[in-house]
Amino acid sequence: MGMEQVTRLLKQEQNAILNRWLRLILETYNPETASRLLKEKNQFSNPVGHTLRQGLEGVYAELSGELRPDKMHSYLDMIIRIRAVQEFSPARAVAFVFLLKNIIREESKKKAWTNLISQEDLVEFEQKVDEMALLAFNVYSDCRERLYELRVNEVKNRSFRLLQRANLLAEIPESERGSGDSDA
Repeated sequence: MGMEQVTRLLKQEQNAILNRWLRLILETYNPETASRLLKEKNQFSNPVGHTLRQGLEGVYAELSGELRPDKMHSYLDMIIRIRAVQEFSPARAVAFVFLLKNIIREESKKKAWTNLISQEDLVEFEQKVDEMALLAFNVYSDCRERLYELRVNEVKNRSFRLLQRANLLAEIPESERGSGDSDA
């Protein structure tokens, strides 16, 4: 039977697990923000909540299916891109991945899945979650790197514009640029 049984149970309990996972993730935000992100379903009124929900659904579908790394990367990117711009530590930004393991363990106990799936199958699923966590750390690092690059470019652009306004920039005449020969 193996992972097929785990996959079938995950699909069967998808809505309950996804709702619980989203609620646990939203607990990492302040209560007012979490409440708004959970209640408002309109993607235009609540783009963050909508994106989190979409990303989680995609991640969950990949975990309970083929686990295609390129698809998983794009769904994780949807979630982590939001968390990377917020003031979360790297560990806290990707900790949502590990929440799923706890939810699955609790669900398996609560619903007596132990009679339906073996411990080895559950461990195999948890290994998939661990692989996803490693990918999530890579996605987080990429997002933070892009953020730092954007900040550095913005500082450079501001400095350049300030120097321009202060008339402290001068063109180097063509004759002084040299022909590539050096005096040294």
